[in-house]
Amino acid sequence: MGDLSPVLDGFSVVVEPTNLLYCLIGVVIGMLIGVLPGLGPAATIAILLPLTFGLEPVTSIIMLAGIFYGAQYGGTITSVLLRLPGEASSVVTVFDGHALARQGKAGTALGIAAIGSFVGGTLSILALTLVAPFIAGFALDFGPPEYTALALLGILLVSTISSGSKVKALTAAGIGLLLATVGRDGFTGAERFTFDNLSLADGLDFVPIAMGLFGLGEILHSLEERHRAEKAPAPVANVWPSREDLRKSSGAIGRGSALGFVLGVLPGGGAVLSSLAAYALEKRRSRNPERFGRGAIEGVAAPESANNAAATSSFIPLLSLGIPANATMAVIFGALLIQGVTPGPQLVTEQPELFWGVVNSMYIGNVLLLIMSIPLVGLFVRILRVRAAILAPITVLITLVGAYTVNNSVFDIVLVIVFGVLGYLMKKLGFDPGPLVLAFVLGSLLESSLRRSLLLFDGDPTGFVTRPISGTLLALFLAVALLPALQAWRKRRRKERERVEEAV
Repeated sequence: MGDLSPVLDGFSVVVEPTNLLYCLIGVVIGMLIGVLPGLGPAATIAILLPLTFGLEPVTSIIMLAGIFYGAQYGGTITSVLLRLPGEASSVVTVFDGHALARQGKAGTALGIAAIGSFVGGTLSILALTLVAPFIAGFALDFGPPEYTALALLGILLVSTISSGSKVKALTAAGIGLLLATVGRDGFTGAERFTFDNLSLADGLDFVPIAMGLFGLGEILHSLEERHRAEKAPAPVANVWPSREDLRKSSGAIGRGSALGFVLGVLPGGGAVLSSLAAYALEKRRSRNPERFGRGAIEGVAAPESANNAAATSSFIPLLSLGIPANATMAVIFGALLIQGVTPGPQLVTEQPELFWGVVNSMYIGNVLLLIMSIPLVGLFVRILRVRAAILAPITVLITLVGAYTVNNSVFDIVLVIVFGVLGYLMKKLGFDPGPLVLAFVLGSLLESSLRRSLLLFDGDPTGFVTRPISGTLLALFLAVALLPALQAWRKRRRKERERVEEAV
């Protein structure tokens, strides 16, 4: 890594009382949000964006990062106790976590989840410390053609890896790209899709879109989903796992941490995909796969380690390349821009105190999570009893007031309501709003980089292929785009071969 002084200076930034306080606030809010099903870290961060305006950039991002990785553990509590994942990345924890709770081992499941989350997050931070500066140095060779190819690959990966229908994900991404073109053309000054509305002349603001889709939309949808009868949380006994449980889960924690780190770096990977992949890996390599779903401790350790490792490693493409890897990173990307900070390869050298302050705050945040996660379980169980009819109106009011305070604009409130309804309809129809937000964020980068590249190449598109980095990225783009068609063709061939063999 060379000179370690910027890394050490980052710790001096973190230990400032204000930054320590907001790191604590962030992880506590994150755990609370993880416990409350339906809201999620992206929605929470979007709602809290206006509150960060009065903070220093490093302080605000430390708090928002704490919300993100804190929510990963909070979702485990409801998964284990109620069979109700508070966060999408905790869905697979339900299978074995709740099975253990029914066996009277809820405390063991929560204890292993806390340990796995801490180990996965800490190992990922160590790897981030080593890898991120290297990636940032490599990214200094990026020009408009490379950013064009990277933005294209990022949008495609998010759409194809996204859960649910790939067609719907690509449709959502297309809508996001279209929304990114609203406003004045940066090259010609011509107005596009403004319909003579002066409020749209400067384009759509990221904050009302994020607050509408992830805030208001999620609240409306979760209110509809939570009309069913309340469930009584499972009792929590001893939360300290036995030596045998630790032995069984140690390998799963290590493998989940490594897999989560790698998948978290990929655009579209994130905590959800990492937890699913880690669970599938443990089940496949187990000598007794039938144990999974019936209370296998590895089925809790692996996904919990993976989702926390992925939550941390997803900061690598954001801070080093300026490319958000998932929907929550897109919201944090917006927060950085609002604070006047442009994420990218120059961030490490030009603002090392912010870069290393945020990275090093995760060490302290993970320790705080480990310390708080066990004693606060009882408190979180009580929070689960608060009716959604009480929480939802308060959250909606905070969302609308926050949207207004950004620009003191009533039009922003209208946008939040419009995108809130759109977000609700998308959830109802099975559309993931994540690809839309990511495509909107990357849309302006894609358009400006593409047009600059074509000017650089005198309109010759083959120039993208002749440059080594952009050519490699475009080859990856084609591989990802053609992979589903290839898989479908192989599946069809296999079925035809099976029919022939049956006929014979």
